[in-house]
Amino acid sequence: MELYKQTLSLLKKEILLEWRSKYAFNGVLLYVVSTVFVCYISFNLTPGFSGSNGYKIVWNVLFWVIMLFASVNAIAKSFMQESKSRLLYYYSIAGPQAIILSKIIYNILLMALLSTLAIIIYIIFFKNVVGDPLMYFISVLTGSISFSTVFTMISAIASKAGNNGTLMAILSFPVIIPVILVLIRLSKNAMDGLERSLNYGHFEVLFAINAIVVATSLLLFPYLWRD
Repeated sequence: MELYKQTLSLLKKEILLEWRSKYAFNGVLLYVVSTVFVCYISFNLTPGFSGSNGYKIVWNVLFWVIMLFASVNAIAKSFMQESKSRLLYYYSIAGPQAIILSKIIYNILLMALLSTLAIIIYIIFFKNVVGDPLMYFISVLTGSISFSTVFTMISAIASKAGNNGTLMAILSFPVIIPVILVLIRLSKNAMDGLERSLNYGHFEVLFAINAIVVATSLLLFPYLWRD
C-alpha cells in the first residue's frame, strides 16, 4: 500500500512538471513532425515508388525508426535531468521501487500519447497502406510500452555512470534489437491484414521482455540508488 501511494505521488509530480514545462513533449513532437515531413519530401522525389511492392516494407520500417529515436530523445532524460540534491530529497521521502515505477509509468503514458500523435501525422503525410488499423495501433501502443520500460532502465544505469550517452547506447542495443524485430513482424502482419491469431505469439514475446525488464529494474535499482 505504501509503495502504491509513493508511486502515485511521484507520478503526479512527473505529470505536473511536464505539464508546466512541456519540454519533453514539445521537443519530441517537433522531432517527429519534422522527420516525417523530411521523409515525405524524400519519397515524393522518387516517382513511382509509392506503387512498388517495397513501399509497405519501407513505410513500416521507417515508422519504427522514427519512433525508436523519438523514444530515446524523450526517455533518455528521465534520470539525467535530475540533480543530485533532488535525488537526495527523493531518497528521504520514497523508496527506490516507487521511484523507478513512477518513471516507467510516466514514460509509458508519454510515449503512448506521442505514438498516437505520430501515427496520425504519419498517415496524414503518407498513403495509408494498413490492412488492419486496429491491430497496427495496438502494436504501436505495445511498442511504446516496450521502449519505455527498456530505455527507463538503461537511463537509470547510465545516470550513475556520469550520464554517459555512449553507455546508454551500448547497454540498450542487445535489449532493443529483439524488441524492434518483433514489432516490425507484428506490425507487418497488421499491414497485410493477416489473421489476428498469428500475432498472439509476438504479443507474448513482448510481454515477456517487458516483464523481465520491469522485474530487473525493481531488483537492480535499489542497489544503484544506494550508490
